[in-house]
Amino acid sequence: MSGISRRRFLAATAAVGVVAGFSTPASARTTAARAMAIDGTTLQSVAAPIGAAGYRKLTDGPGWPLVVRTDLAAGSPGRDDRRRPVTSFVQLTDLHVCDAQSPMRFEYAYPYFGGAFRPHETLSALGAASLVERVNSLSGGPFTGRRFDFVMNTGDSTDNNEVIELDWYLDILNGGTVTPDSGAPGRYEGVQNSGLSLYWNPESAGPDKFKQAGFGQLPGFLSAAIRSFHSPGLSVPWFATFGNHDDSVVGAVPDLPVLLAIYTGAVKVQGVSDATAQKLASKMRTNPNEAADLLASLTGIVRIVTPDLRRRPFTAGQFVRAHLDPANTGPGPVGHGFSTANLGNDVYYAFPMAAGVTGISLDTTNRAGLSDGSLNAGQLHWLENVLKSKSSRYYDTDGTLVRQQVTDELLVLFSHHTSTTMGNLLPDPTHLLERRYDGPALVALLQRFPNVVAWVNGHTHRNAITAHPGSTPDRGFWEINTASHVDYPQHARIVELADNADGTLSVFTTLIESAAGYSTSANDLSQAGLASWYRELAFNDISGDLSRVGSANDHNTELLLPNPLGSAV
Repeated sequence: MSGISRRRFLAATAAVGVVAGFSTPASARTTAARAMAIDGTTLQSVAAPIGAAGYRKLTDGPGWPLVVRTDLAAGSPGRDDRRRPVTSFVQLTDLHVCDAQSPMRFEYAYPYFGGAFRPHETLSALGAASLVERVNSLSGGPFTGRRFDFVMNTGDSTDNNEVIELDWYLDILNGGTVTPDSGAPGRYEGVQNSGLSLYWNPESAGPDKFKQAGFGQLPGFLSAAIRSFHSPGLSVPWFATFGNHDDSVVGAVPDLPVLLAIYTGAVKVQGVSDATAQKLASKMRTNPNEAADLLASLTGIVRIVTPDLRRRPFTAGQFVRAHLDPANTGPGPVGHGFSTANLGNDVYYAFPMAAGVTGISLDTTNRAGLSDGSLNAGQLHWLENVLKSKSSRYYDTDGTLVRQQVTDELLVLFSHHTSTTMGNLLPDPTHLLERRYDGPALVALLQRFPNVVAWVNGHTHRNAITAHPGSTPDRGFWEINTASHVDYPQHARIVELADNADGTLSVFTTLIESAAGYSTSANDLSQAGLASWYRELAFNDISGDLSRVGSANDHNTELLLPNPLGSAV
């Protein structure tokens, strides 16, 4: 990552009046120049559409500036010169590495259940590898210059809870050859060569809903998408968090025995009546068990495919065991945060992020099904004890300040779900007798501990940064939610924590895109070319939501808050 002068960066960013449809605040234009380097980040450039309507190609657009957010504390002048980096890491989230040919997918529901089908889903593994390339190209955080301490992947690593998807994801992050193909080797057997007008059929000249929206014909696309490619693997240690798609059918329906034969069988349902598709989508949002029964009994337009035992679902314990396998250590650490203590159903843990900083990875997935999550009582109690063990002072439930003799550390939490997507209080079959706790309950717990500075998560596929002020200035923290890498805008996020030596901390957040170029060509179906297609097709997905990109306040930010440890960490 090459350096850039402050004057040059200021000139470049001040010229941008409107970024991605959002007015650029004057304060942002004057503070963007504070970055030490911008290459490879959205401070430098970001994908921008050509034209205003229809199917649009993408180009290299102007970078997004830094926005200083003072919701929780005000910054003092000269802090750039006093600042000391504390930790720097990259968050990946919602990779959704997808077995696009699986009989257990229900693509026909996509008009009513987002994510059931994406025109670019055959390229998910290639897209994830391109993101790994981008992370490896960066030498550190753009505002502190600190080399990355680690990468955290906050869940939904797989799309459909299949062993083959788990294998591909581990090979992508650790490095190696990946063959994103299942069933008959070298022969695509999914919905995208079905001839059904509901789906984009890229190799066919026939009409379909996506071609009506401007999608073209790409001969050779499917065979190129399933061929082997090489992932370099991350060059820094990485950690993992469990997500709902890592647990259940398309993240919503539990893996009940009645469904196992579909996963590994030879019959793939490719089309059902519109009424049936709507009914299934409704059941997936309200009653996961009934959704499973409906899936097991569905009839419609079917295709006979090649059975593949690698499509079988995995349990939470098997997810952990795969991470603990020495063959999957990659750049480390062994287990990627998990230990043998996580081989049951409790897949949460704490780990040292840097000197004086502890990370806490939570398991917010409810094994009962539905896409949203919650916490069981045992985990909430464990979390409270961890927070107490790292805090010399905290507030009791009645607001009383408690002081104790323990080592003070800054605390950063990681989870898949957000505070607003933790309302799923169905009884969890793995903890049947335990009460479930929602997002507001978790926020209330965190606000009792001044040492909590940030909560980093995914799930919504949306960029959003939320301040959670407490009843006193020292009880607030920042919630940092980052968009997925399967749906546009396909971002990851650099997070830097710095001590300003003035009684405040700064949390810098900088979005990054994959290493793929912005332009595409029907004649370029190479690994790099397909990664570019992955972005462009996602942007134009007729079921996509371009508002997920968020506002300027959710992009590249400096988030200020009081330093709970005093004037210096």
